[in-house]
Amino acid sequence: MPLYVTCANRRTIALPELLASRDARQTRQQQWQTTYATPLISFTTVAPGPIKDSELSRRIFNHGIRSLRQMLAASGWQIVHQRCFGLATGAEGLLAVDAPALALKQACIALEQHHPLGRLWDIDVFMPQGELLTRQALAHPPRRCLLCERDARLCARERAHSVNELLNHMERLLHDAENAPQR
Repeated sequence: MPLYVTCANRRTIALPELLASRDARQTRQQQWQTTYATPLISFTTVAPGPIKDSELSRRIFNHGIRSLRQMLAASGWQIVHQRCFGLATGAEGLLAVDAPALALKQACIALEQHHPLGRLWDIDVFMPQGELLTRQALAHPPRRCLLCERDARLCARERAHSVNELLNHMERLLHDAENAPQR
């Protein structure tokens, strides 16, 4: 299920294309919710800057998909259907999962918080009826910036850090995760 790293598009994406991609993702999510009637995981990665599909973002994505699948298996939750999309606007994964939605969201939050690459993943969980389960609704604080302790949304909105700073930090996190001793 991982995406081929060498097939990354590496194309600059303009805002209209990114917005259209988000609309298409939402349509896919709604179709899946209708088809599978289970909680749905929508998985993407952090991709600062105008290039959303790169070797770096795909490597991070692949680690995330493997970690999600391992977490689901360890929890005894069945993946009803899954698919990855290697899009120029960034890799996306959808997983329909037979699991209690609240427990699933809590497990995904724990994965984001405790995995060395978890901060680079965006794991959304939707109820079978389509409602997005948010971190805030489950009394979790907003996600922190990659480089400082502020709310990530504030730093992104203000462009507090350069794209190069963010990408360099992501490269370091990936390098450290891939070179860490196996437990």
